[in-house]
This record gives sequence, C-alpha cells and structure tokens, in this order.
Amino acid sequence: MSQSPVVGPVVVGVDSSTQSTKAAFTDAATGRLLAVGRAPHRVTGEGGARETDPEVWWNALREAVAAGLKESGVDASAVVGIAVAGQQHGLVVLDRTGRPLRPALLWNDTRSAPQAAALTEALGGPAAWTARTGSVPVASMTASKWQWLCEHDPAIARATAAVRLPHDFLTERLSGVAATDPGDASGTCWYSTATGEYDPELLALLGLDAELLPAVAATGAARIGSLTAGSAAELGLPAGI
Repeated sequence: MSQSPVVGPVVVGVDSSTQSTKAAFTDAATGRLLAVGRAPHRVTGEGGARETDPEVWWNALREAVAAGLKESGVDASAVVGIAVAGQQHGLVVLDRTGRPLRPALLWNDTRSAPQAAALTEALGGPAAWTARTGSVPVASMTASKWQWLCEHDPAIARATAAVRLPHDFLTERLSGVAATDPGDASGTCWYSTATGEYDPELLALLGLDAELLPAVAATGAARIGSLTAGSAAELGLPAGI
C-alpha cells in the first residue's frame, strides 16, 4: 500500500559521521520517516593518521539532501527546518574566508597520543583535568590534536583564523553562525563543564585564542540561525529555514 502524500511541514535531520552523511526527511506533523538520503565520505591516512577534507562533508551533505528529496518526492518548499549532528572531537582549522586550511584531523587519528600525555602531565595529572573539564586528554580529544598541529605544522596553526569541530563547520556553512553545543564542546578538553564556558587557563596552556572558537549555544536551543541564501541554493532548499 502506498503512503499518503505529505501535506504538512517537513524537517531534515542530518547525521555527518566518520564514513558517511545521512539526511533523514520526516513529516513534522506525524513523525513519519519519509526518506533517508546517503552519501559516503573519503577518509585518508596511513598508520595512525585519519583525515578528511571538510569540503567532503559539505559535498556529501548536498548529495544526501538531494537524494532524500528525490526519494521522498517532497517538494523542497515543504521543508521548514534542518538540524545537524556530527562526529565529535575532530579538528577543523579555517582561514578568514571560512575555507579549510588542511584536511581535518579526525577523532580516530592517533598521532596526537604523545601530545595528550604531555598535556595531562602539564596540568598535574588526570585528576586535575577531570576536575576542570570532566575529561582527560587522549589522542581523540581536540586539544591533543591542536597541540599536534602546533608542533608538526606551525605555519598552518599560525594561519588559523577559526577552529571548529566537524559539526560546527557544517552548521556555520549552513547558517553563517559560528556555534557549537555543550556536548561537542565538552569533548575538546578546553571547555569547563562546571562553568559552561571555555577555560581561559587551559586555552593559555594550549596557546589557543578564544576568539578563534565558536560560541556555545545553550543545551536544547531551538534555533541558532537560518539557512543562508547561498547554502539554500546549493542544497535546493528554501532560504531562511
């Protein structure tokens, strides 16, 4: 039996994971899943290296949305909202135009293990980190990756105009708003779970300017921005949603 046509608003939920992007189209009135568009990512690197060009995520998002629109048969004008979830911890460094300076260091890139160990000791051991951030630096944490970048590619670190997580990169490309959420921020090891803000002493330890970081939106924030005209045109969705 065929499904009844969608007459109400549709929302798109995007999951940008390590290996692929999925875009789920859902009838907002009933919760019925209409379609899931998918597009793969390319992960590169040998040994402990794991990297992906952030532009791959953006292109995959475009492809997944297009596939979801086609599969669902939904008119793009029915889409009233889009939300993004993404892999955590990865380090994305951008220039002043918002373009990636290098491929992102993914959460499973283990080259930063020595930097994680050094950071742990620099603050006085695991307990000191847990008290301030709720976590202890390991190779997957963003702080460790930033330290690795500073040591192994200092020119790129100096040229960095913005530091983002994978989720933040996509949200900003969609809306023009530099924002993250407490869950993602807590996986960086430079965010205080006690104060709900970036820890200035930890940023100083890392040599990281707070001005390079996105604002932290409140947990459960209903909206952080709207789809820009440029991104709407690329996705084939209405601007302003």
